[in-house]
Amino acid sequence: MTDLAKPFWIPLFPLQTVLFPEGLIALKIFEVRYLDMMKACFKNQEFFGIVGIEEGAEIDDPAKPNILLSEFGTLAKIIEFDPIQPALYMTRSVGHARFSLLQSRREKNGLWMGEVQCVAADPDLAIPDELSDAALLLSEIITSVQKQGLSENQLPFQEPYRLDDCAWVSNRLAEILPLSVAQKNHLLMQTNPRLRLDLIQELLEDGVDLNSTLH
Repeated sequence: MTDLAKPFWIPLFPLQTVLFPEGLIALKIFEVRYLDMMKACFKNQEFFGIVGIEEGAEIDDPAKPNILLSEFGTLAKIIEFDPIQPALYMTRSVGHARFSLLQSRREKNGLWMGEVQCVAADPDLAIPDELSDAALLLSEIITSVQKQGLSENQLPFQEPYRLDDCAWVSNRLAEILPLSVAQKNHLLMQTNPRLRLDLIQELLEDGVDLNSTLH
């Protein structure tokens, strides 16, 4: 079993998005390098790392210039692994601990590997009155999504819904805000969940269009 208190190496999945702890991410897997990696992670119930691409785009040729990976990411564990075709799988994974990316390398098959150090989990902090609007907004979003009659595995959030907790509310809103990878990563790296929620409420007050992310 991996000792999360010490640095360790894991396979990385670079994406144009950011996963937050307890968040859900759906991935369509068809490239051989990721099929092999995800099959092994699912079989052995091992973590892989979701890390944002801040510059460039991932390409199949390892000889091309490297992309710029974010300095922070999140451990992910696969909870659904469904074959659609022989070489096509639909997966859903849940976020666990945040990590800092100490170093990375690209293997000959194009798979990224990273040495990571886990970051301390967010403390439990009740939402102060001045940030209650953000929690109310998230509650309304959850209610709206539930009314759409989606099945449990189609919902964007996983229960329990902790609408009184700064970390849970800030993480769920950060996931759905239409922000750049760099901006999302800035929120991810905040060690104080109250500050993260404060930054999100400022973004909402500045006119970030949350509705555009829900359709």
